[in-house]
Amino acid sequence: MTARRALLAAALLAAAPARAAELRVLSAGAVEPGLEAAVALFRAATGTPVRIAYATAPRLRDRMLAGEAPDLLVAPATLLEELAPRLAQPAVPVGRVGVGVAVRAGAPEPAILDAASLRAAVEAADAVVFNRASTGLYMDRLFERLGLAATVAPKARRYATGAEVMEHLLHGRGAEIGFGAITEIRLVPALRFLGPLPPALQNTTAYAAAALPGGAGGALLRFLAGAEARRALDAAGVEG
Repeated sequence: MTARRALLAAALLAAAPARAAELRVLSAGAVEPGLEAAVALFRAATGTPVRIAYATAPRLRDRMLAGEAPDLLVAPATLLEELAPRLAQPAVPVGRVGVGVAVRAGAPEPAILDAASLRAAVEAADAVVFNRASTGLYMDRLFERLGLAATVAPKARRYATGAEVMEHLLHGRGAEIGFGAITEIRLVPALRFLGPLPPALQNTTAYAAAALPGGAGGALLRFLAGAEARRALDAAGVEG
């Protein structure tokens, strides 16, 4: 290569845009449908690669306390408050997700309109399927409040994640009824989504996003605070 060509090649390399570093996001699974849609828009707008790992809220806490350092953490707002010393402030609200009811296609489809109809549905079910994460912890409290804890105990089928709950329901048998984040139920169109819990029984979890100090998550955090991301999140059931 001549000296002139070598200089030209060096100039072209210097002028070429550097490939953006991959952003690493650690997120709660309940917001997956909305977050995936919003991040796809961010990738298209910026060309920045983003890798998202999902986990339950208890697992997110364990991973962060063990020293994991993603560029962005998306988690229940209560967990972000607990982890505040490790995070840059302020956090950006992502949205709220409520609890829904689902059954397998062909299984009984009870209309759950109030506490009495929920009690009847649980008593009639062969199995009650829910997780051990945020949704499941709420259902534990709700069953206790409604005097159903003893009824649920022998037929409870518990899983670590919402995805495992949906998998059980999809391939289960008999009159099973399941409870999970509405967004996770909607990810499995083969299931029958019976609707959200009635308003008097409903619980919504607020999720937010926070960057880590000195990390590269600021641009994505600002995008999630914008109108385009809000529309994508709302459309997926992560309500603002």
